[in-house]
Amino acid sequence: MTGDVVPALTHLRHMTDAGGLYEHAEGTRVRREHGYCVDDVARGLIVVMREDEATPTHDDLREQYLSFVLLAQTEDGRFRNRRSADLVWTDSPTVEDCWGRALWALGTVVSRSHDPRQRAAALAAFDRAAVWTSPWPRASAFAALGAAEVLCGEPGHEAAERLLRNALECIGRPSSSRTWPWPEMRLTYANPALAEALLAAGAALDEPEVVADGLTLLRWLLDGQTRDGHLSVVPASGRGPADAALARFDQQPIEVAALADACARAFDLTGDAHWSAAVALCAAWFFGENDSAAVMHDPVSGGGYDGLEQGGRNQNQGAESTLALLSTMQQARRLGPASP
Repeated sequence: MTGDVVPALTHLRHMTDAGGLYEHAEGTRVRREHGYCVDDVARGLIVVMREDEATPTHDDLREQYLSFVLLAQTEDGRFRNRRSADLVWTDSPTVEDCWGRALWALGTVVSRSHDPRQRAAALAAFDRAAVWTSPWPRASAFAALGAAEVLCGEPGHEAAERLLRNALECIGRPSSSRTWPWPEMRLTYANPALAEALLAAGAALDEPEVVADGLTLLRWLLDGQTRDGHLSVVPASGRGPADAALARFDQQPIEVAALADACARAFDLTGDAHWSAAVALCAAWFFGENDSAAVMHDPVSGGGYDGLEQGGRNQNQGAESTLALLSTMQQARRLGPASP
């Protein structure tokens, strides 16, 4: 099945040079003029850390992406996001998404790296960043996923536990509405990450009611994004209770990857095959089981296409979409073949 197909990291390497991982591509051509961003490099670090470390095949990428994330951090612990091709940081440090994604990536290094030097550097950077909190639910959710990773390698880590509790407060609980239990008035982007953060926090803090909240939201998300037996994820324009049945395009691969991550965690926590089948649905989306019957990966380059459009796809193969493809297939491969 689709989960058995393992895309090579060829296009990811094509998008990477000594300065970092370029953000955009025109087709497969790297658009160097747009530079690099921590959002993508952090995603890349998570992906390469998930790969088998028994062989040194991707050690260079692990080292390079970690170095980029460390360089993006300022002395006060926050992160800059954008770096030009001439290696100049072009924005100010924040606690927005790049902060949360950097924490997620650093936590993944702490829990997964076999290199003590990498783990020590990542944990020190995590601790500097963890003195901050973010008012934005998605940034808080990404940070919480990193905190859960830290607790795998460093049980009882106080800063990680504090980030988890901050995320719970920022994300909130499901509403009492049966038709719209989502804690926000609109679905925007990376929605499954909020549900996954509740799952991770509830498990790490031993709070079963929080895990139950995460499962409630994830089940509602999955049900609302399944159409005629395939995924139909929230488009870039978002979706609210009044327009839930309207816009279906432009669907972004990163939404599918976030759903695959969340469903894989739900399976790990519950053992319920419903969630492993959902991961298989996510993988199938990239192989044409979607609203446009468009294959969303390039088997020649190893890249992922940037968006699902009405009757087709965006032909560009940027870093975010390529990493979404790789991440989804990692989860599908890990959980094994399943029938949606």
